[in-house]
Amino acid sequence: MRAHDIVVYGATGFVGALVAEYLAGHAPEQTRIALAGRSAERLEAVRRRLGVQWPIIVADASDEAALADLAAATRVVISTVGPYAKYGRALVHACAATSTDYVDLTGEVLFVRTSIDDNHDLARSTGARIVHSCGFDSIPSDIGVHVLHGRAAADGAGELTDTTLVVTALRGGFSGGTIDSMRHQLDTVAKDRELRRIAASPYSLTPDRGAEPDLGRQDDLVTLPGEQADPSLRGTLAPFVMASYNTRVVRRSNALRDYAYGRTFRYRETMSTGRSPLSPVLAAGTKVGLAALVLGLRLPPTRFVLDRVLPKPGEGPDERTRREGHFTVDIFSRTTTGARYTARFRAKGDPGYAATALMLAEAALALVHDREALPPSPGGVLTPATGIGDALVNRLRAAGVEITARALTGAATR
Repeated sequence: MRAHDIVVYGATGFVGALVAEYLAGHAPEQTRIALAGRSAERLEAVRRRLGVQWPIIVADASDEAALADLAAATRVVISTVGPYAKYGRALVHACAATSTDYVDLTGEVLFVRTSIDDNHDLARSTGARIVHSCGFDSIPSDIGVHVLHGRAAADGAGELTDTTLVVTALRGGFSGGTIDSMRHQLDTVAKDRELRRIAASPYSLTPDRGAEPDLGRQDDLVTLPGEQADPSLRGTLAPFVMASYNTRVVRRSNALRDYAYGRTFRYRETMSTGRSPLSPVLAAGTKVGLAALVLGLRLPPTRFVLDRVLPKPGEGPDERTRREGHFTVDIFSRTTTGARYTARFRAKGDPGYAATALMLAEAALALVHDREALPPSPGGVLTPATGIGDALVNRLRAAGVEITARALTGAATR
C-alpha cells in the first residue's frame, strides 16, 4: 500500500498553494495528502497556513531519484511546476514508470508532444494514467465536447461535424506562469524549424497524423468578419488565446476514442466580443493584441520591456480578483443528421487560478476515489475526457460547476 493518495508537487507556488488549500477544504477526510517541493521551509509555511498535518516531501525537479521515490510513494501526483518543458519531464516519466497517475495544468504543446513520445507506451504497460491539461486549459474544452457528444449520441443524432467553442464570458487575472510558458516555447521554436512545424500543426498531439481524415486547412486563431458559431448566438467573434492548444487536446480525445466524435469532426475555439456597435472594434483589437504580444516576446527590445511589466512566474491576482472571477464557454455543433446541439461549461472563480485549482484538485480526487467510474483504459498519456471522463463531470457538477448539453433544433430521438 502506498503512503499517500495525492502528492501536490509545487505546493509552495501560487497555483500549487491554491490547489492545496482547495484539497484542505474539500477532499474526503480519509484522503492521504502530502505536500512536495524543493524547500522544506517553504512547504512547512504552507502547511502551517493551511492548518494541516500532511507529510512533506522534498524533491527538486532535476533530482530524478527523488522524483522516482516521490512517484512510487503515492497513487496520484498533482504537478503545478512549470514551464513544464523545463521542469516537468522527469516527474512525468517517474509516474509512468511506477504506475502512478498524474495530472497537471500545462498548456504547452511541445511538452505534451514529448510526453506522449516518451511515456505513452510505458504508461500503457504500467497502467498509469498521465492526464495533462486539467485546468482552464483544457477541461472546459475537452470535457465540454465530451458531454456534448454524449448528449447527441444518447439521442441517436449522429456524429459531430462542425463544432465551435465560444468563450461568452470571462473575468480574471493574467497568469505569470502562462506568460513564462509562452516565453519558453517561443524561445524553443525560434531555434528549431521542426519544432515550429510541430507547434503549428493542428494535429500535433494526435496518436497518428497519417490516420487523421483530410478536413482541409484548419486555422485555429482565425476568425472572419460577420461569421457566427450558430444562429442562436449573436455578436462578433474574435480569436481565443488558448485555441491553438485546446483544439489539439480535443482532437487527441477524438483520435484516442477511435473517432467516436466523428471522422468529419472539425473543431475550433473563439471568443465573443458581444453585440454592441463596438464589438467589431473589440474583435479587431483582440486580434492585433494577440499578434503584438507574440511579436513583442520574440523581439529583444520589446521583450526587455514586457518582461518588466507582465506578471512574473509565481505571481497572480489577489484574493478578491480570484473570488470575483468567472467564465462561461458555449459549444455549438451540427451532427451528421442535421441536428444542432449546444453545451455549456460555466464556473465561478478566476479561470486561471480559483477555477483551475478546483478543476485540477477534483481531477486528482476522481482518480483516487472514483476508479469504477473512470473510462476503460489500459493507461497512457491521456486527456481529461479519455482519462477521467464522466467521473470528472460528476465531481465538477457536485462542486458547483455548470455543465450541460442539449439539442437546439432538429435533434433525432431514440
